[in-house]
Amino acid sequence: MAAGKGTRLKSKHPKVLHEVGGKPILAHVIAAAQKVVPAKDIFVIVGHEAERVREAVAGTGVNFVLQAEQRGTGHALMAARDALMGYGQVIVLSGDAPLITAETIRKLSDFHAAGKATMTLLSADLDNPFGYGRVIRKGRGAEVQAIVEEKSANSRQKKIREINSGFYAFDATALYQHIPQLSTANPHGEYYLTDMAGVFHRARRRVAAIKTEDAGEVLGSNTRAEMMMLDARLRLAKCRELLDAGVTVFYPHTCVIDSDVEVGADTVIEPFVQLLGRTKIGSDCQIRSYSVIENSIVGDRITIKPGTIMEDSRVHADAVIGPYTHMRPGTEVGEGAHVGNFVETKKVKLGKGSKANHLTYLGDAEIGEGVNIGAGTITCNYDGVNKHQTVIEDGVFVGSDSTLVAPVKIGRGAYIAAASCITEDVPADALALGRARQSIKAGWARTKREAQKEKRQ
Repeated sequence: MAAGKGTRLKSKHPKVLHEVGGKPILAHVIAAAQKVVPAKDIFVIVGHEAERVREAVAGTGVNFVLQAEQRGTGHALMAARDALMGYGQVIVLSGDAPLITAETIRKLSDFHAAGKATMTLLSADLDNPFGYGRVIRKGRGAEVQAIVEEKSANSRQKKIREINSGFYAFDATALYQHIPQLSTANPHGEYYLTDMAGVFHRARRRVAAIKTEDAGEVLGSNTRAEMMMLDARLRLAKCRELLDAGVTVFYPHTCVIDSDVEVGADTVIEPFVQLLGRTKIGSDCQIRSYSVIENSIVGDRITIKPGTIMEDSRVHADAVIGPYTHMRPGTEVGEGAHVGNFVETKKVKLGKGSKANHLTYLGDAEIGEGVNIGAGTITCNYDGVNKHQTVIEDGVFVGSDSTLVAPVKIGRGAYIAAASCITEDVPADALALGRARQSIKAGWARTKREAQKEKRQ
């Protein structure tokens, strides 16, 4: 269920689209569900900002049901009647509880089927159950008599630590046979799914509860503080997963590593590193402090020096990047290549063994193998209207402080003299000079100083 507004977040954005662990809260729930059933059997009930929610998770292949008017959790299931009536068992998950696991979903489903229950709810014991609906069991067994909300609970019921998580399994036929009996006789005038426990109890249908071993996985994200606690838990779990897989992560609590990141064995991640999105890091790499790598692929035995920023880029084996390199989208660095201090790249292919080590901008360029790009070199790719490409073939030496005005091609093995402005293609093995001839005026500086001194007097 993902139709609510999440008013306590004080946000203009749908609650389920706020991110924890590097992706929308709802995406975590869908990912867990997809480990249990195929995407075609998953239905996301949307309402508030429905189109934005659809767009955010459309790539998962799940189905959507529109709850045009949000009148409570029970009303959400009413809206999904046509979509769900063909199933024998329906599992209801909360779209704002990102820590739920596939294992727990399976346990809920299996317990429901084995107990031949009409409704099974997932419960948890909390040290501080304030604000949650309490599970009122029938005796000491698994059967449930009712779920009592905090505001309606008496003093004895408020002492119960077992809470309703908002996760359920239903017999679909029985659910839609009895759901019209839900009432809106409550302070908010809504249909509450929790009231189905009482409805089924009065109809002498079996309602059961299974308790999760980890209460944390059913916690929702109703406030910013709760959201950040869930984010911290997800990220720490990710670091533990990497550690178990042979990755060294120093000071894990300082690193920001998203849930979908992959890292190979024997890679070392230093403090204050951010690995974001669907980044993949190979084995035997060193990712040094303050580097931020997003949606990029990094091969084996790569050294990423401090302060490197990398977005939607690819680096092949044995390359060295940084420090303070900014690789913008579309950059591909070849095997054994070096991109160094204060170098910015965008839509660049840098060939095997090539080097751009200092104070350089490379944009919209295809650079061959064994090329040396001198300090201060700029590919002038933008004419104010359009972008143009620079092609530098294998073995070229580009001297420091050169400007290559695109579109331009530097032939194989050519030399570009330092401080040259190149506006025409350079043939292979040629030397290109594009600078004014140096002239010297002897004594000019002394004469200038004397003239200034006389003027002051």
